[in-house]
Amino acid sequence: MQPKLKFLDRFLTLWIFLAMVVGIGLGYFFPNISNSTNTLTAGTTNIPLAIGLILMMYPPLAKVDYSLLPKALKDKKTIGISLFLNWVIGTFLMFGLAILFLRNQPEYMSGLILIGLARCIAMVIVWNDLAKGNREYAALLVALNSIFQIVSYSFLVWLFINVLPNKLGLGNFNVTVSMKAVTESVLIYLGIPFAAGYFSRYFLIKSKGIEWYNRKYIPMISPITLYALLFTIVLMFSLKGDKIIALPMDVIQIAIPLIIYFIVMFFTSFYINKSLKVPYDKNAAIAFTATGNNFELAIAVAISVFGIHSPQAFVGVIGPLVEVPVLILLVKASLWMKQKWYSN
Repeated sequence: MQPKLKFLDRFLTLWIFLAMVVGIGLGYFFPNISNSTNTLTAGTTNIPLAIGLILMMYPPLAKVDYSLLPKALKDKKTIGISLFLNWVIGTFLMFGLAILFLRNQPEYMSGLILIGLARCIAMVIVWNDLAKGNREYAALLVALNSIFQIVSYSFLVWLFINVLPNKLGLGNFNVTVSMKAVTESVLIYLGIPFAAGYFSRYFLIKSKGIEWYNRKYIPMISPITLYALLFTIVLMFSLKGDKIIALPMDVIQIAIPLIIYFIVMFFTSFYINKSLKVPYDKNAAIAFTATGNNFELAIAVAISVFGIHSPQAFVGVIGPLVEVPVLILLVKASLWMKQKWYSN
């Protein structure tokens, strides 16, 4: 399995762009695929998409040495920087970009704000792993983001969508989000792979030993991440393939602030951590955690509040379509900066 992983890893950017093209083609030429996939839902959870994301995140979480988490938790500086970047800089940056680029399209604007408030708990695990970031810190920061998300998402939606736009004369949306919807999203997209990673590591090491686990089991399951990533990309693009082609200017309008957001958040985070002499592995974990967003939650909230065919839900779906190619390029940028600035 290892040679295949190396081959896939070497041309990962190419495979991702091919998966995007295949997904758009399937959605455009076979629109019934989207309808069939949409029927496979439980509440607002798309079951095939959830399976793809869970499989994608399981191998990185199975590699985490959970015994190191208490030690990571003691690093107050790292945790403080990450929480500040996520819950202050990230939320206000996306809010500002939404107003700057989409103030004349309030539905798209509110959809973009929903994305900015949903901090990443899913695919950041994969980006961090590809960038050789610290798995234990990434897992810890993702867990903290999950807790903050459950506690604060409903309040932040009220503040950033109901209060601030109204004060700025941009519209009155009157959006409410229940804590139950947020908790459900976190448990599905993070809780299941987290539990699977923790318990498989615990019981397999106990029965087979750490040597077997690291030398046999981890190399065997590692390719699952990239295969599941490509499957998820094809699926996400196929769901809105017809809309992407029918409304190309709308896609571009939504994509521009998202691209700016990802780039600004990543490099701001990376440079702040570098100036504070944070080691590369922790720097990468913080940077990717701050840059990514929980699109699964944003999409679920948009569907439950505004409807599955709403402009807000459309923005939610466009989000990961922009995130995937930009973040894979930022992985390459991260590895380049590691070689340039951390080679000693």
